[in-house]
Amino acid sequence: MSTPGSRYGGFGLDHLPYGVFSVAGGERRVGVRLGDTVLDLHALTGRAEFAAPTLNVFLALGPEVWRQTREQVGALAADAEGIELADATLHLPFEVADYVDFYASEHHAANVGRILRPGQEPLAPNWRHLPVGYHGRAGTVVASGTPVVRPAGQRRDPGAEAPVHGPTRQLDLEAELGFVVGVPSPPGVPVPYAAFSEHVFGVVGLNDWSARDIQAWESRPLGPFLGKSFATSIAAWVTPLAALDAAWCDLPPQQPRPLDYLGPGHVRGLDVAVEVEVDGEVLTRPRFRDMYWSPAQLLAQLTSNGAALRTGDLFGSGTISGPAPDQLGCLLELYAGERFLADGARVVLRYSAPGTSGAPITLGEVSGVVRPA
Repeated sequence: MSTPGSRYGGFGLDHLPYGVFSVAGGERRVGVRLGDTVLDLHALTGRAEFAAPTLNVFLALGPEVWRQTREQVGALAADAEGIELADATLHLPFEVADYVDFYASEHHAANVGRILRPGQEPLAPNWRHLPVGYHGRAGTVVASGTPVVRPAGQRRDPGAEAPVHGPTRQLDLEAELGFVVGVPSPPGVPVPYAAFSEHVFGVVGLNDWSARDIQAWESRPLGPFLGKSFATSIAAWVTPLAALDAAWCDLPPQQPRPLDYLGPGHVRGLDVAVEVEVDGEVLTRPRFRDMYWSPAQLLAQLTSNGAALRTGDLFGSGTISGPAPDQLGCLLELYAGERFLADGARVVLRYSAPGTSGAPITLGEVSGVVRPA
């Protein structure tokens, strides 16, 4: 017996992810994906917010409107005439206000620590006490399918006494999950751990492209800068949290117990599976359920100093890695720094999760081709 998810290949009535599309060079409009078609939400509902060229107007309306809209669209979608995906051009689904990336996988952080600091404690003393992160560059977040030009920067090659400036020799991918903020918060008021769903609309697949040699030379003492800020790719489809109701799961225990503002030591994450493909070869399959810090804790940390949220804020989980060799989320971990992305490489990240109908849903993929410097 088919289910709403399986009938449409993971993009069924139990999913209905949101995106922005245009047809034949026309105006950009908000739509939802159903199978291999796009439903024009302005035409379907007549609502003004869906005539906008981004999702931001809709995102700002908040959880009750999100819920009502999902019910309305779900009731209309099955009988609606869609636009074939092949005839549509997909765009960045929302205007990114701020971008923050975290370092929430203990497996990833420990693996990188062992590679870069052999013989030393792999995790910094603060790592199990707070979600570590950095502020990225919102203006270089791009939609899936956008080519990524190999960045140039300053690096110091092994054995060299002085740095040089030139294209990175260690271009890497990072398989992540991104979280999209809808409802803003006032300055000076932290968002509590329990208020995650009051502010976060949904999730996107995310590839935080990284130039490891540039990053290594520039990161002391202030952390990532040009080695990260050249490009971050996200899926063209935003999966609403409501479509992931069946995907919530327990994350590994946290020891020591986090401070109270980060919620209880027993935390919940998402059972999202990731597949990393480079040049047609699947290299690894990490799982978000192996992360240490939860999505709600990332948001609580992000705002704990009173930093305000804005509609369109995006925060990434950091590289998703698990305990097994085939569950590592970047090439640095997979090949211990011996293999990176060549010019012309095509990277594709695919995501799936349990759906509310009983069948898996397929999140929007993230792809990009590396172009020469």
